[in-house]
Amino acid sequence: MDTIFALASAQGKAGVAVIRLSGPLAHRAAAELSGGDLPARGMRVREFRAPDGSRLDDGLVLTFQGPASFTGEDVAELQIHGSTAAVNAVLRTLADMDGLRMAEPGEFTRRALENGKLDLAQVEGLADLIDAETEAQRKQAQTILAGELGNLAERWRRDLIRAASLLEAVIDFADEEVPTDVTPEVRQLIAGVMGDLDRESRGVRIAERIRTGFEVAIVGPPNAGKSTLLNALAGREAAITSEYAGTTRDVIEVRMDLAGLPVTLLDTAGLRETRDHVENLGIALARDRADKADLRVFLTEDPDRLGIAFQPGDIHVLPKSDLRGESEFGVSGKTGQGVDQLIDQISRVLSDRTATSGIATRERHRAAMQRASAALTETLKVLESGPDLYDITAEELRTAIRALESLVGRVDVENLLDEIFASFCLGK
Repeated sequence: MDTIFALASAQGKAGVAVIRLSGPLAHRAAAELSGGDLPARGMRVREFRAPDGSRLDDGLVLTFQGPASFTGEDVAELQIHGSTAAVNAVLRTLADMDGLRMAEPGEFTRRALENGKLDLAQVEGLADLIDAETEAQRKQAQTILAGELGNLAERWRRDLIRAASLLEAVIDFADEEVPTDVTPEVRQLIAGVMGDLDRESRGVRIAERIRTGFEVAIVGPPNAGKSTLLNALAGREAAITSEYAGTTRDVIEVRMDLAGLPVTLLDTAGLRETRDHVENLGIALARDRADKADLRVFLTEDPDRLGIAFQPGDIHVLPKSDLRGESEFGVSGKTGQGVDQLIDQISRVLSDRTATSGIATRERHRAAMQRASAALTETLKVLESGPDLYDITAEELRTAIRALESLVGRVDVENLLDEIFASFCLGK
């Protein structure tokens, strides 16, 4: 096994930079660089020198002994001054040492997976935590990283193994004095798992939205003040505004944090009949994005005239309330009237939807759970045929168990690993 190293902190100037090493030569390399023996687990303030004795920097050396480390291997971390020159000098010195090489993206975490320190769902949670921009994303990622999905999958797996063992006992000891009617208990175990799988599968879409972000489309006729409203919501000039109808031809996107949720606001082209070919393309794009959005804000006098279906949770506000006087349902991006109330309403609708989110956060998770659920549906069908078909019932149960094992990376996920770890930085 190679010993790998990489900068684990962000690139660029900083007060402190962290360089991580992992592998059988990690402690020895850190000792050579810092000029003295190091404890198997501990920290030392040291001066770092090149092989010719020239001083590179000074800082802190932390050592961790495997398997009690992030990767499960011997690990060393060098905390040095965060100048680009100091970091590059230390990295060059490490690269010249025999048996050391620069880590590939995500290789530290991949070793943690291979050494049983993390399951695949936890790896995904770690990636999500690194990318988290809002409080909801942080909490969701921490839940996955803490192993909650793995714990849930393990509980399901134990129940199904218990059900399979009951069936196997009847098959293997048919001539012995063992209870032959295990169908009620097996059915109960399967039903419990299927109920959990159904609930978690239904919550994946909302959970995935928390991870990737909700889309909120502002729709309305030309000159309704959509771009002005977007700018007011964003707090900056994100979209061009003018008194001429049809100014917005493309979809303008602004990413925001609303009540801890990641939200992308979409300013769409004004919806109207026109002979302008380019504007028609923008209108078609606006309708498509509005249909796919999680929530629509109808900025218009009459939502029915826009040709976009008003769906549960959608918001209707009257445009340009500064020109019509006080209005409970009006909003003006120009003066800010009603903007705070609109933000509160959007946040409330989206927050209510997150109440149905589950622990599973990705389409991969949902697909694995649905495979398990489909196998359990077949299991129940065969189970009703009685003990004569218990061997087939047990095989269907094993299919469901393998689907759950793929959820946490025990089987059938090798083709996913390269894609997952490619999203990690070098030092993670």
